[in-house]
Amino acid sequence: MPHSIVSASQLLVDNLPLLKSLSFDEGVLDLACGKGRNGLFLTGNNIPVTFADSNDAVLDHITELFDASGNLANCWLVDFEASDSNPLADKSYDVVLVFNYLHRPLFHRIREVIRPGGLVFYETFTVAQRKFGKPSNPDFLLQPGELKQYFEDWEILHYFEGEVARPDRAIANLIARRT
Repeated sequence: MPHSIVSASQLLVDNLPLLKSLSFDEGVLDLACGKGRNGLFLTGNNIPVTFADSNDAVLDHITELFDASGNLANCWLVDFEASDSNPLADKSYDVVLVFNYLHRPLFHRIREVIRPGGLVFYETFTVAQRKFGKPSNPDFLLQPGELKQYFEDWEILHYFEGEVARPDRAIANLIARRT
């Protein structure tokens, strides 16, 4: 399996045993996957992943990594911000990963596509990020407690909100199980 040059999120690395304890009937959706570092980490650990992004160049790169290893990539070119459709309709996943991406209208849709007992791993920037630089647009920054609020009726397995170093940034991250 291919593996990422850039390391996966520490949140995923630290919680790999939790992920490996799941049965994967529907697989993992790496939503707005970017270069795929998190999904590539999971595929390298024999966890099935669908890489979804609106940038066909990054999906082509992921496909090339898989082709070089003799495996097929499951890539999905999709615009999650298209207002006239719900690309997640009629889909189901065991786990949804969202890192460094915030489009508030998707919260409800993400909740719907995770099967009962499935997990969401979500990590993105908070309004405190402004002191470190970009992103600084409030549309892309969580308000205090906002991420936890979206999943308050789920089983919260992990929650952190604050500043972290290397690189310096202000984030919120969460792992929650759909009940």
